[in-house]
Parts: sequence; structure tokens; C-alpha cells
Amino acid sequence: MSERNAVVPAGMEAVYEKIRYAPAVKVGRTIYVSGQIGRDASMQLVEGREAQIVQAFDNLKVVLEAAGASLSDVVDVTTFHTDMRDLPLFMQVRERYLNTEPLPAWTAIGAHMLGGAAGYIVEIKAVAVLPG
Repeated sequence: MSERNAVVPAGMEAVYEKIRYAPAVKVGRTIYVSGQIGRDASMQLVEGREAQIVQAFDNLKVVLEAAGASLSDVVDVTTFHTDMRDLPLFMQVRERYLNTEPLPAWTAIGAHMLGGAAGYIVEIKAVAVLPG
């Protein structure tokens, strides 16, 4: 069995220490990224729909980089949305981040509440595989 390592980027230590989950777990060449939401490094909700989606993708990027990966290594994405009417906006923002061919698989799911608190509109969970 491959060794499992928690990936905890600088600025996300509170997630691991206080909320008690790893932002990602690396097993061999595969990185399993926990759902990233639109909160900043001070654990505060980012205001504005587009800004919150951007922040969630920025958080995803930070976690991947801490694991030695990049957005182009993402092979599968699952997104959770409190309002599926946000999908066109989400897809516009997603195109800025996940645009390397071949594109990753994607599943979008409607959800009542995200991040354990009201106000969050999107959560992005991903799997990446390092080359080699």
C-alpha cells in the first residue's frame, strides 16, 4: 500500500488543526483534494458570487501546489452548488483555471448548504495525478 501524506498549505493549518481534516491527501502520484470553498486565509467568507468562485479555485490551486501538482494535473472535479442557476458563471470562472486538454471529468451537484455555514455558494473537490 502506498504511503498517505496530509497536504496542509501555509495558511490552511487551522483547517487541519481546528476543523480536523486535511486540505488534501497524497497517495503515491494521486492527490485527493478536499472540497475548497470561498473563504480566505483568515477563514472568512469572501463576498460576491464571482469572487467566491474565484477564491475556491485559488484555494484549490494553493493546495495542489503544496502537493507538488498544478491545475493541469487535475483529472476529476466534483462541484457542489447551492444554486444551480450559478452554473453559467461557475463555468466562465472554471475556464480560467481548468482549460488544459484533455479536460478533467466533472460532476456538478446541487446542495442545500456548504462549508457548515450559510453564505457559501460553491465547493470544489478534485483528484489530481502527477505525471510519471
